[in-house]
Amino acid sequence: MVTPGRGNDRYVTERKPPGVSFETWVETQIARAAERGAFENLDGAGHPLPRRNREENAYDWAVAKARREGVDTAAMLPPGLALRRERDELSGRVAHLASEAEVRAVAEDYNARVEAFWRQPQESRWSPVPGLADVEALVSGWRRARPPVLPSPAPEVVEVRAQRRFRRLVARFRRR
Repeated sequence: MVTPGRGNDRYVTERKPPGVSFETWVETQIARAAERGAFENLDGAGHPLPRRNREENAYDWAVAKARREGVDTAAMLPPGLALRRERDELSGRVAHLASEAEVRAVAEDYNARVEAFWRQPQESRWSPVPGLADVEALVSGWRRARPPVLPSPAPEVVEVRAQRRFRRLVARFRRR
């Protein structure tokens, strides 16, 4: 039997009566709901259920759900894999930095976090262990990606122009 509920619930089912099988009890509830019209005008009525990929496992489902919700999937990685991924992305992260000291600071910060990770007990013996970033290789890659710094020819041009102006002024005063 269905009794009126409280709050937002329209109906609350009563407990299964003793001596009645679950299948019979569930079928009775479904039949009563159909009589009330609870299954009419539902979203997706008359359409087949969405097909699920048979090869999709729980991990694939979680990643797809996170992407649909706009969650960064990198946040779902275990700490060791997250550090490995960060190491792989370091060169792109330092490309916009202005000085070699900033590049070294980013690499040394990463290495300090890896060393702190090494000191912690791991969840299992198969946990991925990240490696340190090669600071010198990162700095040399940063240097190669930057345009070469050429000396500015502007001061020489300014001096030549100033000398020409001075000579013209001197020539004007001599003519007078």
